[in-house]
Amino acid sequence: MQFKTSTFLILLLLAAILSAAYLHILSPDDKAYEPAAALHNKPIVSDSSDEIKEVFSAYNLADMVKPLEHLGPINSILVSQHGELVAEEYFRGMHAGRAHNIKSASKSILSILIGIAIEKGYLEGTDQEIGEFFPEYFAGNADSEKASITIEDLLTMRSGLASTSRGSYGRWVTSNNWIRYKLNRPLTGEPGIDRIYSTGNTHLLSVILTRASGMNARAFANRYLFGPMDIQLGGWDRDPQGYYLGGNNMALRPRDMIKIGQLMMDMGVYNGEQLIPEDWIVRSVEPVTGRLAGMDNYGYLWFRRMAGNHHMVYAFGNGGQYILIIPELDAVITTTTRIGGNEHTRNYRRELFSTLDREIIPLLARNSR
Repeated sequence: MQFKTSTFLILLLLAAILSAAYLHILSPDDKAYEPAAALHNKPIVSDSSDEIKEVFSAYNLADMVKPLEHLGPINSILVSQHGELVAEEYFRGMHAGRAHNIKSASKSILSILIGIAIEKGYLEGTDQEIGEFFPEYFAGNADSEKASITIEDLLTMRSGLASTSRGSYGRWVTSNNWIRYKLNRPLTGEPGIDRIYSTGNTHLLSVILTRASGMNARAFANRYLFGPMDIQLGGWDRDPQGYYLGGNNMALRPRDMIKIGQLMMDMGVYNGEQLIPEDWIVRSVEPVTGRLAGMDNYGYLWFRRMAGNHHMVYAFGNGGQYILIIPELDAVITTTTRIGGNEHTRNYRRELFSTLDREIIPLLARNSR
């Protein structure tokens, strides 16, 4: 596992170096990435589980995690380092056996599934155009520029199609055909160039995955990802035509979220089996777009930020559903939050990241040396 983790770290940072040669890559906190800093001093740790637990007992990590209950609507936080679960707390009726809606963090899992589909030969690659997957739509729109939108454009939120998220989400999901509604959206940006965040983009990916593989997205995920990892998928919404919602409303147990983060850090290997191609993981976490101009922190449906002096790759779902991966520290942190409350989740996000960066990350760093 240590070799694979080191590989992920090195390739992750090399990808950031190449990107930074052309762009001033910023974190969401407007801090420049410094990718070369972590190439040295890769932690050398003992493989002893007892030693890891003894160290964290001395550092009182669990005692530091418990007060996070007061951070907004949080109902679980788990911390894993060196493959060991070192802190696990549940609040507000949440428990270990309960699957939780991870909202848009499921987009990052969909990215994994697309990479597997390409490796298995169901898809040719990210340059494939969407026109071939939606013949029923494009037969009546033969000259549409939309047909040349690529899988990569969907993965990076650069389809150019007007959004179906935020204020437009309700109208989209109450329509009788989510595919047609999304494809009917006007081009308000240039495909392949302009970032417009939209769950409609990732829903098209779910439909493409289904039509290319001959399996629905849930069956595909169970065969190639969840099944081999003994992950029990909970609920997952479908559209009116029966396609699983790409990029939202998938339910996982927090411990299974930890497994997904560890799988990414181990370069796609689980129990000796290569579930995700290594090169796909590297491409997935390389920054391509960003919410603001000059802030490229989003790859193939995975985010990037700096956690103190450490690089973090993460999946994010509305309200505060997180899979946080810190490869330099060989650590994964997950959080889930109560959905549908009146809490101000934006403030919660700031407080969570501030607490992690100020208190938890330094503690993990002490155990990485």
